[in-house]
Amino acid sequence: MKTQLLVIEDDPDINKLLSMNLNDNNNEVYSCDDGLKGLQLAMTGNYQLIVLDIMLPGLDGIEICKKLRAENIFVPILMLTARDSEADRVIGLEMGADDYLTKPFSVRELQARVKALLRRSEIQKNVSLPELECLEFGDLKIEVEKRLVTLSNKMVDLTSTEFDLLLYMARKPGLVFSRSQLLDRVWGYQHSGYEHTVNSHINRLRTKLEKNPSKPNYVLTVWGVGYKFTDV
Repeated sequence: MKTQLLVIEDDPDINKLLSMNLNDNNNEVYSCDDGLKGLQLAMTGNYQLIVLDIMLPGLDGIEICKKLRAENIFVPILMLTARDSEADRVIGLEMGADDYLTKPFSVRELQARVKALLRRSEIQKNVSLPELECLEFGDLKIEVEKRLVTLSNKMVDLTSTEFDLLLYMARKPGLVFSRSQLLDRVWGYQHSGYEHTVNSHINRLRTKLEKNPSKPNYVLTVWGVGYKFTDV
């Protein structure tokens, strides 16, 4: 069975580029150029991944992402943003996007991102462990199979990528990871210049986990190297 992808992009040239380069023997691509129609397709279709532009007529991509997550539709979302729209990228991640790609982008980078998201999604579906794994660090609790995080007995709402990043680091407390290592291990790709993807997710994690994000207790910066999860 082919993997079904949905492209929601109003620029006809970019829409055609996306559809043409993602449509192969393993993928079947559906596309639209309107936000309202895109939301309807995403809500009713059985898609394995959505490529979603932010600036759309009818309904913008951030609202689409927000509405899908509110309906517990957790299909991976790759958000397309303009190069100078850092605020949109942060909001997109906050609303539940799994990754983002800045325009203009290379076809090779697009294909790598899509393959990585699909691979991660497939791995998550197939993971089956005989015992429920639970990691506890003071008031922070990570229930692995349930993909739940609580802090002081209160639920912490994390995106899929934020959870994967936290879990990967928390399983190896004290071990320092470079940004390129985290890109490779968590996102499933390496590409020079995209380390800011890691930075954005680290900042979001700190906002949700730390009492004072500028002085974190859990996710720590090792200057000149990368990040680590506390081993104290």
